[in-house]
Amino acid sequence: MKRNKRASGFTLIEMMLVVGIIVLISGAAIRLMTGTREVVQDHKVVTDIQAITSQIKLYEIMAYSPPVTSQGLEALVKKPSGPPVPPKWRQLMKSVPVDPWGTPYQYRYPGTKNPDGFDLFSFGPDKKESDDDIGNWQTSS
Repeated sequence: MKRNKRASGFTLIEMMLVVGIIVLISGAAIRLMTGTREVVQDHKVVTDIQAITSQIKLYEIMAYSPPVTSQGLEALVKKPSGPPVPPKWRQLMKSVPVDPWGTPYQYRYPGTKNPDGFDLFSFGPDKKESDDDIGNWQTSS
């Protein structure tokens, strides 16, 4: 029984070719996924703002007014001690949410962007108030 030397395994060139193809495919996949994280973070902010807005509107139904700026979003978590104290109150959230960059959402009532309502926004990745903030004035329909 003679073994054919060529049929006994893969050559170095064949192995390098397979590794090269895997590297090309991996590189293309990584390149396609670049920027996906930012899209996901922006989408999370928009959905968080919509969810928090729903809770603020529910608070407004119970308290006859949204929380004022000094009460902030904390009014959804625990009963405000400062005026105006809502006559009917119940906990609407377990904790004040933070944006994908680890910063608490910002709240203002009355709003500067929404003078007839409230401003609810994220500072975004720069973590400071600027033109790139994502807020309910952009996401409301």
